[in-house]
Amino acid sequence: MTSPTDLAALLCSRLCHDLLSPVSAINNGFELLGDEADPGLRQSYLDLVEQSARTSTAKLQFYRLAFGAAGSVGDRISSQEAHDLLAALVAESKGVELEWTLDAPSLAKPAVKVLLNLSAIGLAALPRGGTLAVGAETGDGGSEIVVRAAGPRIAFDPAVGRAMEGALGENELSSQTAPAHMICLVTRELGGNLQFMQSDDALIMGAVLPANEPAA
Repeated sequence: MTSPTDLAALLCSRLCHDLLSPVSAINNGFELLGDEADPGLRQSYLDLVEQSARTSTAKLQFYRLAFGAAGSVGDRISSQEAHDLLAALVAESKGVELEWTLDAPSLAKPAVKVLLNLSAIGLAALPRGGTLAVGAETGDGGSEIVVRAAGPRIAFDPAVGRAMEGALGENELSSQTAPAHMICLVTRELGGNLQFMQSDDALIMGAVLPANEPAA
């Protein structure tokens, strides 16, 4: 059984992996600026630094809620805040359009954690672009979250699916499967469940969380 320390370490590894490319690009851009006198090329390097800084910021803010315990004061998080974080991340993915449908102004922190991580899994499944549709309904019975990634040639690691089901094999937990494993644990602790279905051109994931979710 994976210890909380091991899971935290793997989530940190995932965050570092995703930030390595844009942070390296910032460093390279500044190095090139120091050796370049041509105004046109200098502007190109400045654009590279700006784009990479924007990507780094979007990912940090997203993972702050998706992996961490940060967020609005209290037990709930604004749906608009969750939308803005996801929209910024999607904007850095070429050819992906975000569709957002939520009926509540806020969600419990665990629900937001599940929603953002399912969205990240869906976004990763669209390397050739497509549509990421995110929806949630809340009521007396709790929260229902649905994420649908639709596009050409869906890319979905079966190990991520097993992590969502709580059925990872020995040595399958990694920085790539850790987020799915985490939300599986969160969902089970709340008495809820995760489901997913994959076809050649779509990945549909859902979560049912009971009412009165405790704070994450």
